[in-house]
Amino acid sequence: MKIGIVCYPTYGGSGVVATELGKALAEKGHNVHFVAYSQPARLSSFHENINYHEVSFANYPLFAFPPYEAALTSKLVDVVRYHRLNILHVHYAIPHATAAFLAKQILLQHGTYIPVVTTLHGTDITLVGKDPTFQPVVEYSINMSDGVTAVSESLRQQTYDTFAIHRPIEVIPNFIDFRDFQKFNKDHFKKALAPNGERILMHTSNFRKVKRIEDVVQVFALVHQKIPAKLLLVGDGPERIKAEQLCRDLDLCDDIRFLGKQDAIGELLAIADLFLMPSEAESFGLAALEAMACEVPVVSSNAGGIPEVNIHAQTGYLSNVGDVEDMARHAISILNNDEVLAQFRKNALEQAQQFDINRILPLYEQYYETVIAQNIHKNNV
Repeated sequence: MKIGIVCYPTYGGSGVVATELGKALAEKGHNVHFVAYSQPARLSSFHENINYHEVSFANYPLFAFPPYEAALTSKLVDVVRYHRLNILHVHYAIPHATAAFLAKQILLQHGTYIPVVTTLHGTDITLVGKDPTFQPVVEYSINMSDGVTAVSESLRQQTYDTFAIHRPIEVIPNFIDFRDFQKFNKDHFKKALAPNGERILMHTSNFRKVKRIEDVVQVFALVHQKIPAKLLLVGDGPERIKAEQLCRDLDLCDDIRFLGKQDAIGELLAIADLFLMPSEAESFGLAALEAMACEVPVVSSNAGGIPEVNIHAQTGYLSNVGDVEDMARHAISILNNDEVLAQFRKNALEQAQQFDINRILPLYEQYYETVIAQNIHKNNV
């Protein structure tokens, strides 16, 4: 198949999933065309089946803001026509689904029909999409898509609860590539960060308010009182300053490391003993899955799609959002006993294997084929 993939090129979850999906499709022999305003962060190496098309636009003085949606639409029309794509797969509803629908209508005027699959990732539904400024457009764009997928059962239900959706939504979960995420041997690195055998707790995110970074620090502070431990905070964002100040207030700066943005997340997770995810909202919990693939149990909130990934009392524990005392108790119960920790590690890996990209990729391929076949039939009637 010739597949167009539209995504945000940033380190956010939707962009990462879209890029990794496209790379995997290319390895299977499909011809993949990425369309974005800059090269996706995970698209760092050449592959003969991968093409990249940059959306460029002039910022005329007439416009208060650059008309990205119009420029994206025009680029999609161009790519579909001249590369004869079979299907467009757009990640994140706004503005990608809207631009794809408009491109589809323009292409019809040229005698070209292109089916559109929209994948919902989370904040496009739970945050941005709910804004009255965008809600009618998001709702219409979802309903006019030829196929719609969501990354979790929780997100599918939230979409139905938030919008008047009149079409089925298929759940195809996020995935993990075990070539990048596994328990690498990094004992020398662990020894450098925890020279006295301290337990290593870890958190990765974009440090937005919804991630509740201060809760991570508070949980660690309670664990630290009972068990010698270190905390690695990976990522950056608007809540970092508050978290740094809290570390100083709690006199924990010697045992908490802010590592900033890192590319080799798998190598860092390889030395962790426990992953903390106290998020207020998560459509899926991809960071938790990455940790579990590296045999790291997870203590998390029970928000959104996280319980579909982190199984309570098996791969880790779930607590109510904001209940740092409960999270700390669970963390201590895992870290206090080597045999318990070993069992949780084993369970985490087994659960993560259910989301192996080699299991999930065929679900997308089958879905593309179904959508294409349905639309060929519809247009021949």
